[in-house]
Amino acid sequence: MTKREIDVAVDGGNLRVAVWEPDGAVRGEVVAVHGITSSHLAWQWLADAAPDLRIVAPDLRGRGRSQEVAPGQGMATHADDLAAVVETLGLDRPVLLGHSMGAFVSVVAAHRHPDIARALILVDGGLPLGIPEGVTADQAMTQVLGPTAQRLQMRFADVDAYLDFWHQHPAFTEAWCAELEDYFAYDLVPADGSLRPATSYDTTARDTEDLIAGEDLPRAWKALALPTWMLTVPRGLTDQPPGLYPEPLLAPLLEGTDVRHTRNPDFNHYTITMTPEGAATVAELLDDALLATPVRGGQA
Repeated sequence: MTKREIDVAVDGGNLRVAVWEPDGAVRGEVVAVHGITSSHLAWQWLADAAPDLRIVAPDLRGRGRSQEVAPGQGMATHADDLAAVVETLGLDRPVLLGHSMGAFVSVVAAHRHPDIARALILVDGGLPLGIPEGVTADQAMTQVLGPTAQRLQMRFADVDAYLDFWHQHPAFTEAWCAELEDYFAYDLVPADGSLRPATSYDTTARDTEDLIAGEDLPRAWKALALPTWMLTVPRGLTDQPPGLYPEPLLAPLLEGTDVRHTRNPDFNHYTITMTPEGAATVAELLDDALLATPVRGGQA
């Protein structure tokens, strides 16, 4: 597997996009979309788990090395950015794979651009969250993201200080590795003589408000037409139960849909993608999606 990074022109600037290319034959193409404060490096474990797939993973605008792109209008802007990536790279109806906010973006992209993909895989995200009306963006961030939102307003003296912060995080107590250190170091950008997480608080608040209170996501979910797989986990961003989708609430939300849902009890919101074992679970769903859905011309 060989990795390269390119810049893709989108409305308002250039999006940094990573492409993992198989060393041999390409069995399928995947556009992998990271979470709300993440980056393309969240998918490096998947690249190891699925070395025969072409994995295309952007840093969403305002994240990673897509810092210079103008702010967008929530999920719809991110969705249009994905369409630009697919077109620029000449991808042929890839599987759209989204984790956390990336799953919401993928659902909206499939609605706004019906020919963009052959299937959707939603990992602990994508299904509209049941947040009460009248909740502000700050309140929603606190409710959904908790300490993750607080981190965005912190400053760090150097990379080691940031790694020390994450060493204390309960989600990674048993999952620390060199790849995680690379992932966290990539997240940092300069800020007045110190370092800060690449995703700003304002950017996160704007996207959180849109995915909770905006119209694009519920409209896209209601019109969901692509074959869709959903994978949820029972523990959330701080390894706490019940996670983003408590089981008693999940069944009614999925009722009446054709979504193929599985729940894996072994992972939390982060480790389902950012560990070798979690990535292997996601790779199995990719196998299912690639086998079950046709590319152009009707071949599987």
